[in-house]
Amino acid sequence: MTDRLRQKRQAGRLLMDALRQPNDLPLLSIEDWDLLLRVARRTRLLGRLEADLARLGLLERIPERAACHLRAARVVVAHRQTRLTWEADRVLWALRGLEVQVVALKGVAYMLAGLPAARGRMAVDVDLLVPKEQINSIEQRLLDRGWMHKALHPDDDRYYRDWMHEIPALRHRERETEVDIHHRILPRTSRLQPDTRLLLQQTRAVPDMPIRVLGPHDMILHALVHLFHEGEPDEGLRLRDLVDVADLLRHFAGEPGFWDGLVPRAEELQLGRPLYYGLIYSRQLLGADVPDAVLQQAQGSAPSWLVRQAMDWLVPRAMLPTHPDIPNPTAALARWAIYMRAHWLRMPLSLLLPHLARKFWRRLQGAFKSRPPPLSADEGSKNSPVKE
Repeated sequence: MTDRLRQKRQAGRLLMDALRQPNDLPLLSIEDWDLLLRVARRTRLLGRLEADLARLGLLERIPERAACHLRAARVVVAHRQTRLTWEADRVLWALRGLEVQVVALKGVAYMLAGLPAARGRMAVDVDLLVPKEQINSIEQRLLDRGWMHKALHPDDDRYYRDWMHEIPALRHRERETEVDIHHRILPRTSRLQPDTRLLLQQTRAVPDMPIRVLGPHDMILHALVHLFHEGEPDEGLRLRDLVDVADLLRHFAGEPGFWDGLVPRAEELQLGRPLYYGLIYSRQLLGADVPDAVLQQAQGSAPSWLVRQAMDWLVPRAMLPTHPDIPNPTAALARWAIYMRAHWLRMPLSLLLPHLARKFWRRLQGAFKSRPPPLSADEGSKNSPVKE
């Protein structure tokens, strides 16, 4: 094995071992810590490492320089979580009197519900789910109380309102924290159509707050939808989303009837395929303790043999971190393929191609407009080097 190949494999292995076996982190060399910190920062899992080490009482047993980076990450995570929970509180204040059911999603939901998935988690915005029939009054109330939309091209605004599962993002004009108001968990044009009314029927209350979170099964299914139906050409599939899923599975596994109801609920919401992928890869990559009987039950939603082989090749390569200094064309190819798959699932080609064509044309126009105007003949001669 060449040294370059060994280094490429080492980056991903270090982080995955750290997530699965944080007890072994004090055994790492300072060189390993240097690489691990860089990889964890790029995957937004630095705060998670700190939380695991603090929980185990091992922060004092790792190199001091590494511990300093992790403590700094803890401060950033705490600041971000305080800011987002405060923003959720302000949204609830603004909506007071509307008699609307507001459901927190993803990171803010984990924080408000006090779930282990929130520990060390770096969230970036507030995601809320509300009934579709009330979304106009909610949007107007927030606009009246200090939130605003970013400037959007009319085509992009229409894209959100006609096809997507959320309205354009809102941002408070003073705090500048982004709030995403969803009325579905997948775009209206998606191949899968989970019924929002079913999700709203099984929510759970948050103590002392007029807000709710999804039920255990639905919270996991939403995390899987977010993971396997989105993708970034640079980042690929987000490892931190799979970490969320593994945490939620471990936590809710202790509730009576959890495993018995998981697959039937996924089938009821038409989300059997994302659940199949989530169970397979959270067990394979993160060691989640999924019962064999549940995996066998989930096999009913498995894709064809050929698609399964393709996903088994693509998912680890698109999800696992790569070495920060060594380009990895295979990972880049896998991430691009996953990105195109996400678009394929998001909307039919009859809508997707015109949409991409309009975006390309606008970017082309923008590129030409941003160019400085050509110099006139006189101006050109004034700025030309004088030849004697």
